[in-house]
Amino acid sequence: MGKLIGLIIFVLDVIAILDCIKSNKTGGKKALWIILILVLPLVGLIAYYLVGKKQ
Repeated sequence: MGKLIGLIIFVLDVIAILDCIKSNKTGGKKALWIILILVLPLVGLIAYYLVGKKQ
C-alpha cells in the first residue's frame, strides 16, 4: 500500500512540475517552485496547487 501511495505522489509531483514549467511565471519563481516540489514532495505539491497556481 505504501508503494502505491509513493507512486501516486511521484506522478502528481511530475504533473505539478510540468505544469509549473508551462506556466507564465518568471524563471526564478519556476525554479523555486520546482525545488520546493522536489525537496518536499507532498507539502510542495499541496502548496503549489493552493498558492502557486493563483499567482
